[in-house]
Amino acid sequence: MAPNINKTEVGNMDNTRTDFSVSPETTDGATGSESRWTDSDFTQNFGYFKTIPELKSTITTKSKWLIGKGVKADKETMKILDKWRGWGKDTKNTLIQNMSLVTDVGGNFFAEIIRDDSIFRKIMTWFGILEKGKPVNIKPLDPSTITTITNDQGMILRYEQNANIENRDTIMIKSEDMFHLAQDRFADEIHGTGIVSVIEKIILMRNEAMADIKTVFHRYVKPLWVWQLDTDDETKIKAFKEKADRTVEESENIYIPKGAAEAERVSVPQFSTLDPLPWIRDLTDYFYQATNTPDVVVGSAKSTVEASAKILFLGFEQSVRAKQLFIRDNFKTQLGLDIELEFPTPIESDLLRDAEKDGDTTKPKPEDTKINLEGKK
Repeated sequence: MAPNINKTEVGNMDNTRTDFSVSPETTDGATGSESRWTDSDFTQNFGYFKTIPELKSTITTKSKWLIGKGVKADKETMKILDKWRGWGKDTKNTLIQNMSLVTDVGGNFFAEIIRDDSIFRKIMTWFGILEKGKPVNIKPLDPSTITTITNDQGMILRYEQNANIENRDTIMIKSEDMFHLAQDRFADEIHGTGIVSVIEKIILMRNEAMADIKTVFHRYVKPLWVWQLDTDDETKIKAFKEKADRTVEESENIYIPKGAAEAERVSVPQFSTLDPLPWIRDLTDYFYQATNTPDVVVGSAKSTVEASAKILFLGFEQSVRAKQLFIRDNFKTQLGLDIELEFPTPIESDLLRDAEKDGDTTKPKPEDTKINLEGKK
C-alpha cells in the first residue's frame, strides 16, 4: 500500500531560534543614605587585557598616543610633577599612561594623593590659614579593592580600600585625598565605564572561531581515523588503540596482519562547510570599529587606501584628544595643576594640504567661464 500524502504534517520551529533582545538597564546611582559601589568586574576585564593580544595592543597604543611627546606645564608645575614617583619607579609620563590603560580596561582609575604633610602646613591648614599643599606624589591603586561611597544625593563621601594584605583592616580615604578618573560616566552613576565590557562578545566570538579553525588545521596534519577491528574483545581493542594512537603521536608506521583491521580517514572536503576566515576578518574589523582605534594605527599590514587611512586616523585623533582633555580637566579640578598633553602628529594639516593640491571641485574652472568669440559676428 502506497504512503498517504494526506498524512503530511507541518512542524513548529519557533523554539529553534531566539530573537535578539537587549535587557533594560538602570543606572548605578545613589539608592540610600549611603550607596556603595565596587568594580566587581575589574578582575575579569583585566584578564581579557592580559590575555587578548589585539585588545592589549589597542589599549596600549592609545595610551602612547595620549601621552604624545610628554607632559608640558609651567616651571612651577613641572617641578612638582618631576618629583612624582608613583610606586617608587614611576614618572609623570608613565603615571598618565597608566591612567589611560586602567580607565580603558575598567572605566575607573584610583590613586591616593600624597600631599605636603609637614606639621606646620597641617596646623595652618587646620586653622584655614593655608590651603592643602600641592601633591608631592600620587600612588595608583587596584580598582577592584576600592569602594566608592556616596550620600543620598549621589555626592561622594569617601573611599574605602579593601587591601589585599593579611591582618590589615579596611583603609578609609577622604574624597579630597583620592584622585579618581571616571571615564564616560553616565547620568547619575557613581563610576565610569571601560571599553572591555562592551566588546566582550566580539572578543569571545572571534577567539572561538579561531579556536575552531585551529582544530581544523590540526586535523589536516594529524587526521582522524576510523578503525574497523576484526574483534570485539575489549582488551584487544584497548591494546590496539594504544598502538594506533602512538603512531599518530610519534608519526611512525604501524604494521597490521592482513584482514585484522581496516582504516578509513575522516576528512572534511574543502567548501563543504562554511569558511570561517571571512567571519574572523569581519569580527576583527568590527573589533577595531568598536574600540575606535583603526587597525592602521596599531600597525596592520592590511592594504588600505591612503585617503581612507587618513580619515580613519582623523577619527582616532579626535578620540585621543577628547581623552587628553578629560585628563587635563581632572588634573586641574582634583590636583590643582595645569598641564598640556600634545598630540604627537596631527593630521588635519595633511588633509588641508591634500585638499589644496586637489583643488576645490565645486569652484568653476577658467574654461567654464571663458567667452569664446570665434564665429561671432
